[in-house]
Amino acid sequence: METLYKIIGIALVTCVASIILKPIRNDFAIIISVVGGIILLFYVVSYLSGIFDIFSKIFTITGIKTSLYAIIIKIIGIAYLTEFSASICNDTGNASLGEKVTFGGKIIILVMALPIVMSILDIVMELLP
Repeated sequence: METLYKIIGIALVTCVASIILKPIRNDFAIIISVVGGIILLFYVVSYLSGIFDIFSKIFTITGIKTSLYAIIIKIIGIAYLTEFSASICNDTGNASLGEKVTFGGKIIILVMALPIVMSILDIVMELLP
């Protein structure tokens, strides 16, 4: 919970500093926003290893193919990168471009999820008499 408070604090300080500097020096405001975003990413990335360990345990216990594990991790990564990129587009005033990035990410996720759907269908077909 302490890390969440740090993340929120850094975000708020970055936003306030950016708002204050924007009318005076727009270039510094942009730099502060980028640096604040990078600091926030470093705080969040530290939790990724724990998430991967939990996924690994789940797949080991359930006996699901490891190839599906890799696909799920890639899908999660694509979802986060897509959302992050779309947010940057929206923040810079390119909402239309952000929507296209989001749409493209959804299509790529759909295509990548097809092997998982096929695996589920195979399991269901085995269960049917």
